[in-house]
Order: sequence, then structure tokens, then C-alpha cells
Amino acid sequence: MRMDFTFVAAGMLGVATTAAVALGAAGVPAPAPRIMLADNTVSVDPPAVAAGDGSLADGQILTPFDVQNPAVGRLDPGLLTAIQQAATAASADGVTMTVTSGWRSPEFQQRLLDSAIAQYGSLAAAREYVQTPEASKHVIGQAVDVGGVGADQWLIANGARFGLCRIYANELWHFELATDAAGNCPPLLPNAAG
Repeated sequence: MRMDFTFVAAGMLGVATTAAVALGAAGVPAPAPRIMLADNTVSVDPPAVAAGDGSLADGQILTPFDVQNPAVGRLDPGLLTAIQQAATAASADGVTMTVTSGWRSPEFQQRLLDSAIAQYGSLAAAREYVQTPEASKHVIGQAVDVGGVGADQWLIANGARFGLCRIYANELWHFELATDAAGNCPPLLPNAAG
């Protein structure tokens, strides 16, 4: 079972196969997360808490138009419209945009956080990569993670015209509706802990 997850080791950007090795506190190369597969998709054990929790089955690909799936269908209506419009525009530029994670149940978000705590050894370290269920914009349907070759870069360059902004410096794929009245995105936060 593959679970969608906005998770990347410090210093790692983009697809896992081209990622750099992160350095630990002592300057020694830190191992890449054992749960990293590619992009922002990881395998989490045990499998999904419950059907309809926002997780995706292994190999499952969603588009922003797959509203029958809760990960897409339970997105905030404004975010859903924005990501659909952006995907249509990206397609016209030859870029296929998928949704690797959208809405998540609080239980699924907690499982992702628990996995990160097990991986990194503390809540503080895990919080750099995964929000708590209470703070996660995914849980309230106000965040979406995109996949597809070049989709993150396309959205970084063009997302503001749809109101979509990249939020975290260490997550190329995580977008929220966040433009100001002038259509500008806020400065990037270093990571999920802010």
C-alpha cells in the first residue's frame, strides 16, 4: 500500500533519484528516509487506517478531476477549482499534473506523523516534515500535493495566477491557496514546523 505524504529529508529536493544526501547535525551524511520512494510518495506500514481516509492505493494515480476519490473530492471548493484550472493550463503546455495527496483524515495524518517520529526519533524532528492533524491544511482540505514530471516546477512558475502558492522550502509539491490581494505568494517557510 502506498500512502501519499508530504515528506522529504532536509537538503533533498525533487525526485528521490536526483536527491542530494542530507547532512546531520554533526556534518555526517544522514541516511535518506527509508520510506522515501519517489517525488513525495512514500510507503507507510501498516496500510491505510480505513477506506476513504485520503490515502492512495499502491500505484494509484489521481487527477484534479477525480472528485469521486475523497483525496480530491473533499478538497476545499476554492482549492479544487484552482487546481483543476491549473491542471488544464498545464496540460495546454504539455505538462500532466496529478494529485499525490489532497484531503486526509485526521487519523491518516496522525499515522503519517507517527511514521515520521519513528523515522526521525522525535516529534520535533518529525515536525519539520509533517504537520500534526490539528495544524495540517490537508486535514481541512486546504492543501494539495502535485505529481507528474515537471508539474511542481510548472506550478511554482505559474500557480500564483490561480491563487496557488508553494508554502514550504523543503516541499516542491505542496500548494495552498495563499496569494495576497495583489496576487503574490508569501515568502516560503523553511519547513512544516515553520
